[in-house]
Amino acid sequence: MNDSTSILFGMPEIAVVDVERVADDGGKSGRLVHIERPEDWAACPECGVISTSVRQRRTTRPRDLPYGEEPIRVHWHKRQFACKEPLCARKAFTEAVAEIPPRARVTGRLCRAVAHQVASGRSVAAVGRQYRLGWPLVHRHFAIHADAVLPEPEPPHVLGIDETRRGRPQWIKNEATGRWTRTELFETNFVDLSGSGGLLGQAAGRTGKAVVDWLNTRGHAWKNQVRLVAIDPAACYRTAIKQALPHAVIVVDHFHLVALAGKALTAVRQRITREHRGRRGRAADPEWANRRRLLRGRERLSERTFTRMWNDLIDHELTGQILTAWIAKEELRSLLACAREQAPRSVISHRLHRFLSWCADSDIPELLTLAETIDAWWPETLAFITTGITNARTEGTNRLIKDAARVAFGFRNLTNQRRRVRLACTHQTINVPAA
Repeated sequence: MNDSTSILFGMPEIAVVDVERVADDGGKSGRLVHIERPEDWAACPECGVISTSVRQRRTTRPRDLPYGEEPIRVHWHKRQFACKEPLCARKAFTEAVAEIPPRARVTGRLCRAVAHQVASGRSVAAVGRQYRLGWPLVHRHFAIHADAVLPEPEPPHVLGIDETRRGRPQWIKNEATGRWTRTELFETNFVDLSGSGGLLGQAAGRTGKAVVDWLNTRGHAWKNQVRLVAIDPAACYRTAIKQALPHAVIVVDHFHLVALAGKALTAVRQRITREHRGRRGRAADPEWANRRRLLRGRERLSERTFTRMWNDLIDHELTGQILTAWIAKEELRSLLACAREQAPRSVISHRLHRFLSWCADSDIPELLTLAETIDAWWPETLAFITTGITNARTEGTNRLIKDAARVAFGFRNLTNQRRRVRLACTHQTINVPAA
């Protein structure tokens, strides 16, 4: 086994007998490697007694990794030994090595290679086509690899919760009533926002019960470690967290609060256009031409752009409701900016009062709804301002989950999906080196 060819082949306990160039059925050239064990003895796997009595020889053709640009075919010339132990129930056995166990048609290093290829983000079907292996075989070894490297979810100090859609909406017909109902498959994701745990797990559905059941499954010791929980403004999640984690502080993500203000501003603009023009907006309408500038932050507008937008709306939108809604949006952004500025409580109270008063005095239905929403979520909003915790990492995890689903062209099996997306989203296992 010290010859150069055996060292280059790189399989422990195996010696290369000969290498020859051959052509496959398609006319492509390749190499045929003949291998065997250098020892002329083997131990019985049943009783462990050494045997040197060879009964017969067999040749197997295990699939192996390609070497260079040409494929490699392997012929292993195996020996069958007779067990000389009278009390052993096994009368004969065939020699085997760790890389090629008994009855194996694929080498161990090829199995590890395809598992790491799938773990790196490729689809099972693409890896199978590359190495000319079946989908079930590739997926089985990927599942073995993933289950071995995925850690148990450690309790985080800051937990992020959000949902992603699994698959496309489906229409199901009720046989009794004959009515069709639209169902959507959602998964609730639990993400470690304080450490490197990544995606901790998923629960079916986007209901409060799904959150409570998943958290209760972790146990009291696990739940007691959670101090902060970041969520979107979803009432069902807030109720579930108060039930399952009564000691935790709930933080609402500020991005979604600004998005609510943007939606209120858009709703006001669309309503004004319908009421005064009797149609949808057109490119010639100032409110339509400035629709994207209205949603942009004031600090991201140049003085020239801001002045043009302001004057266009002052001159052509006589009610002033669109600019009133824009000011309300900026007042909310100023309130949320207290987290970045580390403003004292007096400044926070002043900006909150200014925002709520502006919305109330405007008497615009969309702004009144926005103010009521902020007021209903004020404890969670104040928690964001004082802690600065956001759900940005959870949103990034959602993107990784969607990317994994796109690569796999969707998932039919829920267990396969959760294993695949958790391996892609768990930071400790993203850069696992190939064995």
